[in-house]
Amino acid sequence: MKKKGFLKNVWQYKALILMALPGAIWFVFFFYIPVLANVVAFKDFHISPDGFFASLKESPWVGFDNFKFLFASNDAWLITKNTLLYNIVFLAFNLFFAIAFAIIMSELRNKKLVKVYHTMSLLPYFLSWVVISYFVYAFLSPDKGIVNQWINNMGGQSINWYADPKWWPFIFVFMNVWKSLGYNSIIYYASVVGIDQSYYEAAMVDGANKWQQIRNVTLPQLLPMVSVLLILNIGGIFRADFGLFYQVPRNSGALYQVTTVLDTYIYNGLTATGDFGMTAAAGLYQSVVGALLLLFANLVVRKLEPDSALF
Repeated sequence: MKKKGFLKNVWQYKALILMALPGAIWFVFFFYIPVLANVVAFKDFHISPDGFFASLKESPWVGFDNFKFLFASNDAWLITKNTLLYNIVFLAFNLFFAIAFAIIMSELRNKKLVKVYHTMSLLPYFLSWVVISYFVYAFLSPDKGIVNQWINNMGGQSINWYADPKWWPFIFVFMNVWKSLGYNSIIYYASVVGIDQSYYEAAMVDGANKWQQIRNVTLPQLLPMVSVLLILNIGGIFRADFGLFYQVPRNSGALYQVTTVLDTYIYNGLTATGDFGMTAAAGLYQSVVGALLLLFANLVVRKLEPDSALF
């Protein structure tokens, strides 16, 4: 009976299942099957001419030696600290500016102007970090950069931006917010314009000004959406934007202390040493910690806002 009921449900919702099938197949091939390759993190992996599976079979087990080597190095603390701190700051700034931009757009009465602003804010999101890195270099080039020319015209001393690490945390934060502002604000904008106008009318009857309406009506109505998006973003807090940290600073060795995150460390380690085991260990460490943070964030939200929890 249960089998017949299952088949009946499949047939009843066949259109929805067919729509979801391409996405499900993509997840299986590019997310679930590659999980099996995490076994490389526990092996002294060497490439065999007979292919990947032969390489996996012939490579000897080393247990947690790859993880020990990773955490015994001075790089472990540096890459973990940089990845976490950058992503926490990105989350906070992106949340603040996305909500602020969405509220400002919702207050504009000229809908054509709103479309223009939204389009302009979305354009950076579709630019590759490779392209953006050339724009950044045009501004920060040590000899002919626009910023250094402006500093010289003001009587100041030129800055070698690609050899001075102290400026780059601010540059990274600015570039991340600038590139993602339009995309991040879309969902919040849709949520703001979907709020029942009777709430605002009741607030105006009570004498609330515009700021009080935002604080007591708009922000509480956005809280469930903010909670869900925060949970999803926290799940990726251990994954840095490779293009931002690798392409924009042009992989400058002088900036290693502030530009090295887990993703760039894994890439540089793989290209420089060819040590598949250690880079796989770093990637597995990244995924496991991200999953644990996601579960923890969901547990916290479940306690504070039960309706906003994902599972």
